[in-house]
Amino acid sequence: MIKNKAIVKIVQRDTKYVIVESAIWCSSPLCRLIGLQFSKPLEPDHGLLLANRNESVAGSSIHMFFVFYPIAAIWINNHGLITSAQLAKPWRPYYASPEPARYILEAPPETLSRVSVGDEIDFLPA
Repeated sequence: MIKNKAIVKIVQRDTKYVIVESAIWCSSPLCRLIGLQFSKPLEPDHGLLLANRNESVAGSSIHMFFVFYPIAAIWINNHGLITSAQLAKPWRPYYASPEPARYILEAPPETLSRVSVGDEIDFLPA
């Protein structure tokens, strides 16, 4: 288990292609609640990885209230499979994966060009 606030690298499982070089592992309820609210835009190759206890659709949903910039929102299930990848826009009330997910990677919008639904990924120590 990765500790809360650790830094992880997000890579494609087969090719080892780096999707995000440095993502904050965010597993505490408070960290997941705050997320990117009131923050500055993410630097390229940086992100926030929200880690929930279990897979679900509703439990892995996000909102964009008080996030003042668009982000890539990428949902990942227990097996490392990307279930959804969407551009999340500021002040929208609800985004979710159509399939259960446990992790949500929030990253700069250009990250969407590096992933596809169905890709398998791993979290590695950075």
